[in-house]
Amino acid sequence: MVIPANRRVAIIAGVRTPFAKAGSELRHLNAIELGKLAVGELVHRSGVDPATVDLLVFGTVVASVLAPNIAREIALMPLFPKNLQAWSVSRACASANQAITDAADQIMLGQADVAIAGGSESLSNVPILHSRGMSDALVAASKAKSLGQRLGALSKIRPRDFIPITPAIAEPTTGESMGQSGDKMAKLNHIARAAQDELALASHVNAAAGTKDGRLTAEIVPVYVPPKYEKTLTADNGIRSDTSIEQLAKLKPVFDRKYGTVTAGNASPLTDGGAAVLLMSEDRAKALGFKPIAYIKSYAYAAIDPGEQLLQAPVFAAPMALKRAGLTLKDIDLVEMHEAFAAQVLSNLQGFESQYWADRAGFPNPVGIVDRSRLNVMGGSISIGHPFGATGARITTTLVNELARRNGQFGLMTVCAAGGLGFAMVVERT
Repeated sequence: MVIPANRRVAIIAGVRTPFAKAGSELRHLNAIELGKLAVGELVHRSGVDPATVDLLVFGTVVASVLAPNIAREIALMPLFPKNLQAWSVSRACASANQAITDAADQIMLGQADVAIAGGSESLSNVPILHSRGMSDALVAASKAKSLGQRLGALSKIRPRDFIPITPAIAEPTTGESMGQSGDKMAKLNHIARAAQDELALASHVNAAAGTKDGRLTAEIVPVYVPPKYEKTLTADNGIRSDTSIEQLAKLKPVFDRKYGTVTAGNASPLTDGGAAVLLMSEDRAKALGFKPIAYIKSYAYAAIDPGEQLLQAPVFAAPMALKRAGLTLKDIDLVEMHEAFAAQVLSNLQGFESQYWADRAGFPNPVGIVDRSRLNVMGGSISIGHPFGATGARITTTLVNELARRNGQFGLMTVCAAGGLGFAMVVERT
């Protein structure tokens, strides 16, 4: 998508919760509550009048079966009018990106002028399912018209039916887990274990620096930790400022224990968190007195066969987004690349340099070599964490804020996602 010149979409502000490893400080908050924390603080910090917000779009991946439209639940916060339009989206790890581009599309079409978009995820609170046998027996019992019929239905339950079913982070079409796919990409692209650990270390070092000097924590709303609310979480709890190459090298492979190279140290952890951004049409932002941090210049989505290289689709999306923006990689001041696994990041970077992948994407030349000093300069998902539905909004916020601090003009972000999906966006400061 190319943004029309007369309907430029402005990024006004972004806010997120701290990102916490699943099962830790934020485990008592569900995705809706995490989303409300991010959105509420976004409204407060930006100073936007809630009554002027035209729509709210939110992404999540592991949706609640009790409240599947997370966006509407967030929109029903007391600060918003009850007629606020809201809908939910899911594009795996690019769900928040989908929410942002959905909102941007509505602004470009003239259907809205002010929008909130983002996402959240609570991987501490994934739904636990019954087996099919248990479900069938319970449904039959609920429909029974007598005690005998009810007991007869329940008598069909077998011991194996009590074993719960938890959602798997795996491809339904291939059966491969995300980690197995990361290992596969490392082998196919000859990505060494040492290179993966070096990238993971850089992620932690950069995130620790961004936390220490306040650049990352400036984006975060402090969260009082339930149930006692005696502790306040003010920063991401997965960043290891004390890690080293030696420590990372000691970790054993998690997925392919014999030949694999993906470890807990060079992969993103399961994480809880929420993030949101405020978008406006350029004209409305000026009319309301808001100064945009940046503008959305272009974006692109792509897909690849999940059975091939599951997380390689950004090599198709990035050149398309750059082409639509009328730019090349040499014009880009900062690059933010979602770090599902260090192996995936290195495979994507290798793909940017490859004529083979350029040919497959339908471009005469490769994207080019990414300057590592401009890549994920405040860390990435390996260190900060990866709440599936929220990461896209976190990356957007971090990119535009750091671009402004460095007085850069153009930024490029890419996100890989389950299902063989990929996303890329170019943002611009003017």
